[in-house]
Amino acid sequence: MKRRLFLLSGAAATLCARGDDAAPPPPWLHEEWEWQDEARERAVPVRIYRPREVQGPLPLVLFSHGIGGSRRGYSYLGQHLAAQGFASLHVQHVGSDRALWGAGSPFGLIGRLQAAAAPSEALNRVRDLRFALDRVLAQPSLALDAGRIAVAGHSYGANTSLLLAGAAVPQADELALADPRIRAAVLISSPPLHGVPEPERALAAVRLPSLHITATADDIVIPGYRSGAHERIALFEAIGSPLKSLAVFEGGSHSVFTDRANTGGVVANPRIKQATKELVAGFLQGVLGDGDLSQLSPWRQRHQELLARWVGPG
Repeated sequence: MKRRLFLLSGAAATLCARGDDAAPPPPWLHEEWEWQDEARERAVPVRIYRPREVQGPLPLVLFSHGIGGSRRGYSYLGQHLAAQGFASLHVQHVGSDRALWGAGSPFGLIGRLQAAAAPSEALNRVRDLRFALDRVLAQPSLALDAGRIAVAGHSYGANTSLLLAGAAVPQADELALADPRIRAAVLISSPPLHGVPEPERALAAVRLPSLHITATADDIVIPGYRSGAHERIALFEAIGSPLKSLAVFEGGSHSVFTDRANTGGVVANPRIKQATKELVAGFLQGVLGDGDLSQLSPWRQRHQELLARWVGPG
């Protein structure tokens, strides 16, 4: 198993080399592993963000990227969660990752995207998360709390998270998709469950606390597939979570929640990211802690002008 440890960003490392003018290191660090699921003959690369100084067992967030993404995406979220006392494990799904964009002729892109959205890959993505969770919990040196685990994802990754959180969909074999270790779900820009019989019934089966995040211009437009922002809200309304919250930002875009810097507006982009990472951390601190979500009320007040709609405490 190849292992790489990253203690500082390049900029921070340069500053530290200056001696007296050195800036303090960030409160987080990240590490990468090149895992292999031998049973499926499938690579499962991961990156974990965690606090630099660990105090007690860490709650864990299992993160799934969108189509064409990688373990190195959504770094703003992983870094913030680590700074707030979480471990955030970002899993790369090799059948639907960034290799799609450069693997072969541009004329074959639609076919590659369709293959990446096939039921077999959707199931493999869930199995990637379950495999990664098994592996990371088997490392006692990370000091993870097996009783405080959440799943999170963006776009296709939100669909993957739904399956792990208990969405009732037909399966090709007897392997259970829902993982009883998962205590909460964060669903960012979640597309509808296309191709799933009785999707409302499937969503009603999800009973974990759930946080849904979208934007009024959160439209998915890729070759062969379109999905409007209204479908994110419909999914929120259909999900069976007794405890659920929804944040809809004004404007934005589907990719504003990724690490891309300018999409959704040069001014709005960093503000939406800031509000998103604060909301995710606050929600998970509540539902994985004592259940107190009162801190979301001041969050709403701080970011009120960004919100087109809010459903939740306060």
